[in-house]
Amino acid sequence: VKSGYGLELAAERRLLEVARDLGQELPVSVKKTFLGLHALPREFAADRQRFVNQVCGPWPESLAAAGLVDAVDAFCENIAFTVAETEQLLRSAKQLGLRAHVNVGQLSDMGGAELAAKWGALSADHLEFVSAAGARDLAAAGTVAVLLPTAYFTLRQTTPPPVAMLREAGVAMAIATDSNPGSSPCTSILLALNMACTLFGLTPEEALSGATRNAARALGASDDIGTLEVGKRADLALWRIERPAELCYGLGANPCTGVIYGGRLREA
Repeated sequence: VKSGYGLELAAERRLLEVARDLGQELPVSVKKTFLGLHALPREFAADRQRFVNQVCGPWPESLAAAGLVDAVDAFCENIAFTVAETEQLLRSAKQLGLRAHVNVGQLSDMGGAELAAKWGALSADHLEFVSAAGARDLAAAGTVAVLLPTAYFTLRQTTPPPVAMLREAGVAMAIATDSNPGSSPCTSILLALNMACTLFGLTPEEALSGATRNAARALGASDDIGTLEVGKRADLALWRIERPAELCYGLGANPCTGVIYGGRLREA
């Protein structure tokens, strides 16, 4: 769960508190991400560096001290924040012992993939625009490419991520809904799986790996979840299907009959 819609410390704190509380009250694990560099508040239009300095300094320090942050994030794009501003946040996160995600390559290639790799980010999200060099850097750093097909669909984008290039470079690809009120009002991971196959050309096996094994990698949680292995937490979804590819096929259907969370059976 990412913050990013508060644009002031108190509001960002409240969003992260809600994320924390959801993880405590519901049978679901929550990783809390401070999306500090999401949009520039109007009141900082004439002094954006002051806002960036706050987001990269006292804000994450305060939120991390309260146990509300597992990672930081930034929207590195020509309509948002520059590579230099994003790097300032990544440097601050490393000093605080926090991991990082970076939204890059959604509208243009600014070298954000290379930046994410340089700082060992857990994930680089979107990546409709990324160079072959950027893909190689992501693979070498172990940074996961999180593909967001429902955002691509909602924004009516026409340049899909270069999946064949990412595949050839050996970049792990995860799939997510990118559920947010601005560009992807989607809460169905099954719809995201479908669109990953139909719009981006992933195979069903790649898409399902993207929502399980590689998704866990993108969250830095591979030691606990993502695959069925002895010693990992027993988090399972139970589906009424004949073969796995069906999860990438139906539109509007939800064949989930139950979940096992932490080894305990719960109805869907």
